Amino acid sequence: MAKAQSFVDKVRKAEQRGKGPFMVQVIKGYRSERGTIRFLKRFVRVNDVSELDTLDITKDGQ
Repeated sequence: MAKAQSFVDKVRKAEQRGKGPFMVQVIKGYRSERGTIRFLKRFVRVNDVSELDTLDITKDGQ
């Protein structure tokens, strides 16, 4: 079955209701020193959907 609503659709709907900032989970893949693929997961508060393209997370946890 096809998914009826995407994440971006949910975010836009929340913006229209005026709920203000919301939390999103950013997942970033990188290669470890041993050559394996690892993933970083961080929850980040954003005010607008356009901020999703410019988010940057690091291994330092900041």
